Amino acid sequence: MAITSANQLELLQTAEAVAREKMIDPSLVVEAMEESLARAAKSKYGSEMDIRVSIDRKTGRATFTRVRTVVTEEEVENYQAEMTVEQAKQYMESPEVGQQYIEEIPPVDMGRIAAQSAKQVILQKVREAERDRQYEEFQDRAGTIINGVVKREEYGNVVVDVGRGEAMLRRTEKIGRESYRPNDRIRCYIKDVRRETRGPQIFLSRTDPMFMAELFKMEVPEIYEGIIEIKSVARDPGSRAKIAVFTTDTTIDPVGACVGMRGSRVQAVVNELQGEKIDIIPWNEDQPTFLVNALQPAEVSKVVLDEEAGKIEVVVPEEQLSLAIGRRGQNVRLASQLTNLDIDIMTEVEESARRQKEFEERTQLFIETLDVDEFFAQLLVSEGFANLEEVAYVEIDELLVIDGVDEDTAQELQTRAREFLEEQANKALEHAKELGVEDSLINFEGLSPQMLEALGEDGVKTLNEFATCADWELAGGWTTVDGERVKDDGILEKFDVSLEEAQDLVMTARVMLGWVNPDDLASSNEEIEE
Repeated sequence: MAITSANQLELLQTAEAVAREKMIDPSLVVEAMEESLARAAKSKYGSEMDIRVSIDRKTGRATFTRVRTVVTEEEVENYQAEMTVEQAKQYMESPEVGQQYIEEIPPVDMGRIAAQSAKQVILQKVREAERDRQYEEFQDRAGTIINGVVKREEYGNVVVDVGRGEAMLRRTEKIGRESYRPNDRIRCYIKDVRRETRGPQIFLSRTDPMFMAELFKMEVPEIYEGIIEIKSVARDPGSRAKIAVFTTDTTIDPVGACVGMRGSRVQAVVNELQGEKIDIIPWNEDQPTFLVNALQPAEVSKVVLDEEAGKIEVVVPEEQLSLAIGRRGQNVRLASQLTNLDIDIMTEVEESARRQKEFEERTQLFIETLDVDEFFAQLLVSEGFANLEEVAYVEIDELLVIDGVDEDTAQELQTRAREFLEEQANKALEHAKELGVEDSLINFEGLSPQMLEALGEDGVKTLNEFATCADWELAGGWTTVDGERVKDDGILEKFDVSLEEAQDLVMTARVMLGWVNPDDLASSNEEIEE
């Protein structure tokens, strides 16, 4: 098949037809044709030649050219595509290294094999262009809902026709025991779009919390328009869910708007989620208030928040305990996901018993360390003193408010507390030295003798070893494993060292050792603040 004037325009017509069918740029098809023709020409003239083909976008005329590059004599590797400066003088007036000599060559007469090879090149190029178009299209739609038609089911995974491609709904992303037949219509959330060698892979989900959020956006105009904001979502797919909503418009009830007239709006979402029960919660920036809302329908007596640990204690009446926890812990688990807090639920009786135990422990501590009677120790605890440090270093006026305490008594109490703390510190320091803690760590500012003792017991004995610690190894923290928050104990956690304080200590140690440039550290801190 020679490229003659009779079929030159046919090339462009074919390119436009293929591009229209595959919905890609016609120029990509023409480029694929140019490459296929060049490959066919190489099979005739020689594979080592640098042959290029250019198709005129208006006339369809294909021009075949051979390109040879001028190189130094030492660099010549391919005599068919390269030539020395001396050789180039036959064709050029003053050749220079890097210049190219381009000459037109006769068009090829494509045999059957060459034509088949050209066809494969064109198909491959068109397929790649189609994949790129699909990826760009669906990447922009990630995080939205799409309607599709079920094509088939493979090992529990559902292959869905989404128009210009196929998507995968994995069995772990299906609600409960959902089953689908070919040609069933399905609505899913586009969770992820990946570019892979076999084409764009589109992964769908019906269990993702954002699927429910997007459904509400479709059903509630106020959410779509941004008047009502979805703050957080927690789901137990197919069973129960909680969604927190908020609005700055005081004339709108966000919960009522999401429920709709006679529950019409929320019912539409429930039907799509296979009857999943949905609790719509009013969001509040005050975490304890938000948590009380999140634990509905259970009634809460008291909330104690530990912001540093991200943990919260909830006290409920005895008869509300099972309701607050929910079946198999479902209610408290969803409330925990919704608020991003670790929730500890206890009854009023349990909370009273715990407080009594703490009161007795603190009373006993003051009796043993300050050499006072039980009544006086109880007075200290009642006034809010929790440990010896508070007694030793508090302003003396705060001790004078206790009944029966004059200035001499207050000073005596502080003297006893300080002497005991100093004795404990000396013992801890001696023990730390016995454990092998070196002076480089002992002289490091910011660590108390008790901290040094704890570090030594954990095998951290030098400044170098301390500098390699992570902040969570020192202060402790929380890790989410399989959806559950797991506690990581820290070496210095019992000394109430926060993550920020632990990070400052470790970075200071690294600066002292020369591992970190203090100027770089200061600039990075400024960037974080900005």
